[in-house]
Amino acid sequence: MALPTPTSEIFMRSSHDHPKGTLHNLSIQSDCLQSNMLGDPTEREVVVYVPHGHDGQGLPLLVDLVGFTAGGPAHVNWKNFGENVPERVDRLIASGEMLPAVIAFPDCFTRLGGNQYINSVALGAWEDFLIKDMLPAIEDQFGCGGAGKRGVFGKSSGGYGSMVHAMLHADVWSAAACHSGDMAFELCYLPDMPTAVRALAAKDHSIEAFLTDFEKGPKFSGKDMHVLMSLAMAATYDPDPDAFCGVRLPVDLETCGLIEERWANWLKWDPVVMVERADVIDNLKSLKGLWLECGDVDQYNLVYGARRLHKKLEAADVPHVYEEFSDNHSSIDYRMDQTLPWMARLLSA
Repeated sequence: MALPTPTSEIFMRSSHDHPKGTLHNLSIQSDCLQSNMLGDPTEREVVVYVPHGHDGQGLPLLVDLVGFTAGGPAHVNWKNFGENVPERVDRLIASGEMLPAVIAFPDCFTRLGGNQYINSVALGAWEDFLIKDMLPAIEDQFGCGGAGKRGVFGKSSGGYGSMVHAMLHADVWSAAACHSGDMAFELCYLPDMPTAVRALAAKDHSIEAFLTDFEKGPKFSGKDMHVLMSLAMAATYDPDPDAFCGVRLPVDLETCGLIEERWANWLKWDPVVMVERADVIDNLKSLKGLWLECGDVDQYNLVYGARRLHKKLEAADVPHVYEEFSDNHSSIDYRMDQTLPWMARLLSA
């Protein structure tokens, strides 16, 4: 009796005409995440895509940082009426548009809905996790990446993480692509503060009450998701080790007035501010490639931050690609058709 065909061979795909790469699941026990205040697990899954006909040896390594409320494995899930990232890369490689590359999809989800891929006493040392825990584990197993052959890309929070990693760790990453990344914090974060303050007022101004009630579900409204995002950003950019989950907002919970010293801690992490540092400029100039882009009607106002950063990069003579495209913040994975081949080519040289 013949064995049934594996499910992976028969599920609906955008196209069945391209050779399929293979997906490998790694479990990484992280010392870097041990001290997180959220009680989040320190053992993390990383899905690794290896192109058809390759075992990974000598190939560039690209790392996919996903947006807020997602995890890396979500990008390898089946996708209706479209392609997940491995299917997209299968097509790009088969057509000759993209050179072969290994791609890693790390699970960086947290109790607060995600993170910005930087170190936080509250959310955990995610910057260190990616560099010190994840990269060695993947490169040792697959023989990919290494100096001059690592790239990082992502959208939204992932775009932010990609840009900041390029700014701070050009000794690790050689190319970065920022799709609609968080920047110009006063435009993308402060508009959500009144909603967060109202939501907390309904819980007697208790962050703990809001979070524990939110976690009970059974449904999660879009409004509450935005409140959660504000709390997560606070725990990222200005964590309070004495507060519940490290969260304190940069505004007064009664008046919503800005608390300047707290807000200053946020702004230190705004790419539009960070790019004014000499060390950051030097790092960006040393990259093989930097790509910055955003939709021209991005509903989170990120296009204005992208324009500001682009102008500052130009003024500092930092080589980069800047593109605005006719779309908003949602469902823009198709933009990877430009950035992934670009990055693979640079890192294969």
